[in-house]
Amino acid sequence: MNDDFVFVDEHVSGMRWDAKYATWDNFTGKPVDGYLANRIVGTRALCEALERAQEKAESLGFGLLLWDGYRPQRAVDCFLRWSKQPEDDRTKLRHYPNIDRAEMFEMGYVAARSGHSRGSTVDLTLYHLATGELAPMGGDHDLMDSISHHGAKGITQAEAGNRQCLRSILEACGFSSYECEWWHYTLKDEPYPDTYFDFPIT
Repeated sequence: MNDDFVFVDEHVSGMRWDAKYATWDNFTGKPVDGYLANRIVGTRALCEALERAQEKAESLGFGLLLWDGYRPQRAVDCFLRWSKQPEDDRTKLRHYPNIDRAEMFEMGYVAARSGHSRGSTVDLTLYHLATGELAPMGGDHDLMDSISHHGAKGITQAEAGNRQCLRSILEACGFSSYECEWWHYTLKDEPYPDTYFDFPIT
């Protein structure tokens, strides 16, 4: 692992995580190439920004839960291979109910060259500190549908408010949002804007 990459939980106190692509709970339906441990990795710059975001969230009664950070290029390549396989419907209803697998790339939900592979992008959500329960967001992680877009119609006022709260926290701490996915944020001043890494998470 590059010396500038670290385990986020070792550098941001109180951070919760569930590395979805190291588990069977993701849109491919099984652990993904390159994710050999359920840990979140990122650059030191990412961790510094997340620490500020965690403090800001705590002041509002929330904590942050990370689903993904650094993503090896081999994982992205795995997504590409999976998208070309015959549909088996195992994860379609939950993750891409209204599109075909191959359309994930065309519609911008998955990229052949992912910002995650540069080490300063995260997928995350809010949870309530008082209960530990996830804040309702009007759709789960990796729901590849227009309902996941910022400003989407069809979600409740509370869900829209939670999305806006997450966005305001992250943008105040130096992140940019991605319009198609309410959970996806990239550090504006990322240290490796043109480098796509491929070391595994172990």
